[in-house]
Amino acid sequence: MLRDVQDEIIKLKKENDICILAHSYQAREIVEIADFAGDSFQLSVMASKATQKTVIMCGVRFMAETVKILSPEKTVFLANPIAGCPMAEQMDKPLIEGVKQRFPDYTVVAYINTTAELKTICDVCVTSSSAVKIVNAIENENILFIPDCNLGAYVAEQVPHKNIKLLQGGCPVHAVVNTADVEIAKKAHPEALFLVHPECVPSVVKLADFVGSTSAIMDFAIASDAKDFIIGTEMSIAEHLQYMCPDKNFYYLSKKILCPNMKATTLIDVLNCVSGKGGEEIELDNETIEKARICIDEMIRLG
Repeated sequence: MLRDVQDEIIKLKKENDICILAHSYQAREIVEIADFAGDSFQLSVMASKATQKTVIMCGVRFMAETVKILSPEKTVFLANPIAGCPMAEQMDKPLIEGVKQRFPDYTVVAYINTTAELKTICDVCVTSSSAVKIVNAIENENILFIPDCNLGAYVAEQVPHKNIKLLQGGCPVHAVVNTADVEIAKKAHPEALFLVHPECVPSVVKLADFVGSTSAIMDFAIASDAKDFIIGTEMSIAEHLQYMCPDKNFYYLSKKILCPNMKATTLIDVLNCVSGKGGEEIELDNETIEKARICIDEMIRLG
C-alpha cells in the first residue's frame, strides 16, 4: 500500500511538471519520493534551479514562503496548510519595528526561520550553518539577532567582538532538552559522539562533540570514522542516518525532540497535493517578495 502511494505520487509529479521538496525532518516515506531533501534554504535554492513550474513544499509555512520569494514565477504549494513553525510565528513585523526604533544603530539579522512579512524589515538573513560567517562579515558591530536566542547565543560566543542583542525566542522543540537529558543519553551510550543543533540551549550545546546545522550533523556523521552517535536534533535525523549508514548506530538525545508541525504532513497529503485536491498555494504580493528578497540576497552576498 505504501509503495503504491509513492509510485502514484512519482507518476503524477512527472505528468504535472511538479517538483517535490522535503525538509530533512519529514518522514522517511516522504523523503524517498522528493526531488530534493535538505535544510530549508538549500531547498529554496534547489527549487529556484529546478525546471518544473510547480513546487510542493513538504515542510512548514516559512519554508514555502522562502521558495516563493526566490521563485516568484513558480506556483508554490504547502503540502499541509496547518504545518507552521512556532519559532517563525513568535515575532511579527510590528514588534521588531518597535525594537528597531529603540536600537536604530543595530543591523537586524533574521534567522531563515521567520515569516516573509518579518523578512521585509530585516537587513540580512542567515541559516544555522552560515550565521557565524555572516555575522562576522557584517561591518556594523551592533547586531540584533532574531528570533532564536539559543542560536544567537552560539553565534555570540563564536564572534565575541560583536555586540549581539538577543530577544527571548527560539525553537520550542530543541529548547525542551536539558543537560540531564544529555547525561542520561551519554550514560546509556558512553562511546557515542554527541552531535547537536545550535537551536538547543547553550548548556546543552557546550556538552557537544560537534555543533552544526541539520545537514552539517548528517555530513559529519556520514564522514566520521566513529560508529556511535547521539543525535541532538529532531528525531527523524537519527532515522534517516540509520538508513544511510546501516553499519553505524544512531541514538536519540531525547524522544522529546519531536516536531509536531513537521510530522503534520503525511504521504497522503502529498498525494492529494500532486492530484490537485489538497495543499495550499502560497501567495505573496510583489512588494513583500521584493522587500523580503533584499535580506536573502544580502545573505547570499555575505555567505
